[in-house]
Amino acid sequence: MIALGCPKNLVDGERILGLLRDAGWELEPNPEKADVVVVNTCGFLRSAREESFEAIEEMLKLKKRGKIRGIIVAGCLAERDRDALLDRFPEVDQVIGVFSRDEITRAIARIESGIQEQRTIFQPASVVPLDDRRRLRVTPRHLAYLKISEGCDRLCTFCTIPHIRGRHVSKPMELVLAEARELAADGVKELVIVAQDTTYYGMDLVGRPLLAELLSKLREISGLRWIRLMYLYPMYFTDELIGVLREGGPIIPYLDLPLQHINDTVLRRMKRRVTRAETEALLMRLRESIPQLVLRTTMIVGFPGETETQFQELVEFIKKQRFERLGVFEYSREPGTPAARLKDHLPRRVIRARREYLMEVQQEIAFEWAQSQVGRKMTVLLDQRHPGQKDVWLGRTYADAPEIDGAVYVTGKNLSAGQFVECEIVAAEGYDLVAAPLVEDAAVAS
Repeated sequence: MIALGCPKNLVDGERILGLLRDAGWELEPNPEKADVVVVNTCGFLRSAREESFEAIEEMLKLKKRGKIRGIIVAGCLAERDRDALLDRFPEVDQVIGVFSRDEITRAIARIESGIQEQRTIFQPASVVPLDDRRRLRVTPRHLAYLKISEGCDRLCTFCTIPHIRGRHVSKPMELVLAEARELAADGVKELVIVAQDTTYYGMDLVGRPLLAELLSKLREISGLRWIRLMYLYPMYFTDELIGVLREGGPIIPYLDLPLQHINDTVLRRMKRRVTRAETEALLMRLRESIPQLVLRTTMIVGFPGETETQFQELVEFIKKQRFERLGVFEYSREPGTPAARLKDHLPRRVIRARREYLMEVQQEIAFEWAQSQVGRKMTVLLDQRHPGQKDVWLGRTYADAPEIDGAVYVTGKNLSAGQFVECEIVAAEGYDLVAAPLVEDAAVAS
């Protein structure tokens, strides 16, 4: 399997692999030795689609050389483009949509039987979330993503997700907890909670947000050391939720809030349904309520009609808030979105320049924050051995989400992946940290 896109798509891919395992198939990491390749695509942005197209083309080259028997395209791009994918890549054997992922064995059966007429499997968005248990995880054994809902009701004007993944549907709490217990029993120590809109969890079930109640129950599951929250929309932060976050325990003080912009006019054109005043009030409330809080956010620059003044307002907001983690996206004109029909689209060179400038502003903030961690004693979760360096490991503190944030370099004896090691931060190198275990033999760490 070639897995592309976000952690939500990764969960779908792992479920596909689990179904194939249960059907007797074996996972082969080298595509040249595989009978069938599943390309689990992303279709969110133009750049992601291009990456998916490139992956498909690479596999088609192997198929033409006789290295691969069949190619299945799955995921968001498959759901978005549907039959158009077969028009572009007629040699692809099967295309299955997001909500047809559990039909993967049927798609392979068609390849085995040589059926050429039926090459797509699509189903409408489910009113009940798909069951993600019995996955074959490709993440490290100590790390897993837990998807608590599907789809999104936000309808932001720049976003294609509601079109691809449908309306918001929360996974029943009993199912979420059952999956979390299964993952913990399989050795997971860090559980990363994901959804399109995490704070909206439960609204479609009982008419009110249930994230606080869910977290209170998740924290009771034995074996989970860190519970990390991603994709929190800046609404529905109830007193109950903030109270649960403040209590800590396995729920670490790291929150990912994609804000996208801060100027009220731009926010209205994006249909974000929040204002600058509401956003600033929330950020102040979170900072004051949750000790040692690390905030991650993302911003979009170059949205249609964004003036230089509005961009500078965003820059000053970033300087004032000093987010520990921040990513910047260039606005992408996505076909079929309301934003694509707006007037005053900016030249690509202006959008690119604004992103580069904002990243320079954030880099200084991030580097200063990293330097401020030197001398601190922090728990580091080890992910993997550093390639080519003896006794050096790559890990993360609670302030580092997997794949997207910085790394911590730890040197010590008798270390292993999945260990929590108590360390002192001894240096900062850009976004990354260097740490030394507090005990000579770190094997005593849990």
